[in-house]
Amino acid sequence: MKKSFTLTLLLSAALLMAFNSPTSVRPQCIAEKPLVQSNQVIIDWNMVALQACGGITYQHALLASHTYAMVHMAMFFALNAIAPTYQPDDALRKDAQAAPVAAAAKAAHDVLAGIFPEKLPMLDSALIQSLTKVPVGESLNRGLALGGEAAAVVLKWRDGDGAMQNPAVDVAASTEAGVYQTVPPFTFVFAPFWRTMKPFGLKQPDQFRSLPHPTLNSTVYTTAFDEVKAVGSIVSQTRTPDQTAYAKFWYEFSEIGWNRIARTVAADRKLDLLATARLFALLNMAMADAYISGWDAKFHYNFWRPYTAIRGAATDGNAATSPDPAWEPLMPTPPVQDYPSTHSALGNAAAVVLAHVFGDKTRFIATSTTADPVTATRSFSSFSQAAKENADSRVMAGIHFRFSCEAGLELGRNVGQWTVHNHLRPRLVGAK
Repeated sequence: MKKSFTLTLLLSAALLMAFNSPTSVRPQCIAEKPLVQSNQVIIDWNMVALQACGGITYQHALLASHTYAMVHMAMFFALNAIAPTYQPDDALRKDAQAAPVAAAAKAAHDVLAGIFPEKLPMLDSALIQSLTKVPVGESLNRGLALGGEAAAVVLKWRDGDGAMQNPAVDVAASTEAGVYQTVPPFTFVFAPFWRTMKPFGLKQPDQFRSLPHPTLNSTVYTTAFDEVKAVGSIVSQTRTPDQTAYAKFWYEFSEIGWNRIARTVAADRKLDLLATARLFALLNMAMADAYISGWDAKFHYNFWRPYTAIRGAATDGNAATSPDPAWEPLMPTPPVQDYPSTHSALGNAAAVVLAHVFGDKTRFIATSTTADPVTATRSFSSFSQAAKENADSRVMAGIHFRFSCEAGLELGRNVGQWTVHNHLRPRLVGAK
């Protein structure tokens, strides 16, 4: 007990020194090799970010994804400043003498504290836990200072972007066929301001806007209507037990599920510290931008959900569709428009990033907080296979048309490819 108490005092003193240390310290040399230490600090703070957002029961998925992206960009900037390996290598001053774990943990801590100041006691505790194996001394102090600077850069960049607005917004009633209406139990549309949110890696929200959805009198629409009406119903006689299982399995928020997959694979492959920081930064930038791009398209097209379409089919001008006034989906319909499916977009954006780092044909076993039973797992032979099942699950759940999921997959692929081809690329040989 005495030893533990003494260690806590030493760490607290080190933190205090770092908070007050000058930012003008310069290293004598710049590291030439990537950091090869354990990636545990990245995985740990990915979980701390989840806790800070409210844990697995949080409801603001957009803000959570936004938070993940900020946290992991700050951690990447801090570590890349210690061992400049990837672009941009001018985001932060260089310090090869800074302790990597301290820099990464402090960067994550300060970003989360800036977003959720009420969570500071929990975040302070997590920071001290991260530093238990970092020797007290100048390297620790320098790491803490560098991490704080990385967090400040990211917080300043996102300052005033409007992410903290009230997301529940009233939507005007309409009887026009094809126009979005709220679906019980919700009486609002979620975060319409997100359609103009500043992206993390894209040039603008509508950069990859989905092409228009099928018209209500088209064969494509009729086929998709009949499919979701049959397999997506809460009392479906055609949905298989496995389809029901994966409809529930993939129902959890995408950023929760795909960050878990990334943690699993990064640990299994023993990815080094800097490479893991880059992976999680790219992953969460891509997913955050998939939300922003998806919201742009959703509000642009303002297309109704299957619940409204099936119950109101008598008004759609399509003689081939028949209404069912009592129809209910297997799972609750989220309070936002149908087209495109951002769940599908996030899944494919994440799959593209993971495939970029590990190769697509990577085997893994996934779990989910919405699995039934909760202990159920699913095995995959590739990231693309998982992304396709993730998209298909939304039809089986009765909450998306097939064409919305296909458009979401395309959107996610475009966002993911743009992210990995334009951000955090390896430095040019000989660059200073």
